[in-house]
Amino acid sequence: MIKSDDNLLPPKLAVEIAGIKFKNPVMPASGTFGYGEEYAPYLDLNQLGAVVTKGLSLHPKAGNNTPRTCETVSGMLNAIGLQNVGVDAFIRDKMPFLEQFKTPVIVNFFGNTQDEYGEVAARLDDVPGVAALEMNISCPNVKHGGIVFGTDPKAAFAAVSLVRKRTTKPLIVKLTPNVTDIQITARAAEDAGADVLSLINTLTGMAVDVKTRKPRLANTIGGLSGPAIRPIAVRLVHQVVQAVQIPVIGIGGISRAMDALEFLIVGARAVQVGTANFVDPNAMAVIIAGLEEFCREEGIADINDLIGTLEL
Repeated sequence: MIKSDDNLLPPKLAVEIAGIKFKNPVMPASGTFGYGEEYAPYLDLNQLGAVVTKGLSLHPKAGNNTPRTCETVSGMLNAIGLQNVGVDAFIRDKMPFLEQFKTPVIVNFFGNTQDEYGEVAARLDDVPGVAALEMNISCPNVKHGGIVFGTDPKAAFAAVSLVRKRTTKPLIVKLTPNVTDIQITARAAEDAGADVLSLINTLTGMAVDVKTRKPRLANTIGGLSGPAIRPIAVRLVHQVVQAVQIPVIGIGGISRAMDALEFLIVGARAVQVGTANFVDPNAMAVIIAGLEEFCREEGIADINDLIGTLEL
């Protein structure tokens, strides 16, 4: 093992994805970082590779009834219900704050219909400071019996194809793990024009209060996240990297630099950190510092040299 040397240049952590240059491969997962403003008192947003916003819809959304979160073993369940201010309020009230930073802004968005997806993307297309869009396809298609776009490859292809026509910005498609074969959905999104894939979104779960005999979430079912899901996420990222030609961003249970490194080694070009932000608002800064320390100790001059180096 090559030990660090203070006289050597620091390792390079910068990565490039879909033509966007990130100072490092670490960014928040949508829905865990608000609109960036909420974490600014605790974390310098200029340290991050990117800021990923809470998901936006065409109109404001109140979300589900409470309780909407609960702790689980090594994780948490949430059923927030995609509460957000709506795309127009975001552009007017939230984006000016984010523009003061040098960090790329990735805007997550969703819709209940293909047309809603397309309209939100179109409204964000010429907004200054928005580096890329992240399309959450883990939403029900209300015109077709509530089938989630991301669990039906044909529906995913159609929705991504429409959005691709409505925006010129780099398009990241966020995949759900709640499918039989994620590679099929990944290829459908790639064929439809996605520039990047991000995965995984939360796994479907449920918890029960044994004393009241009632679900611990008002919505009954929620999304499971946190360290408990990381091995599943690493496996799915590995499989998707093998199936597509476009870059992949890894998500799922990352709370330490070593966790992030697993995703990078299996081929992810960047990572998103979610639940760990609730435990420690400074978690991403700690992970970034840990990546630099690991590269120093291992004699790795550029973190890109580590990406995709899994030995089988």
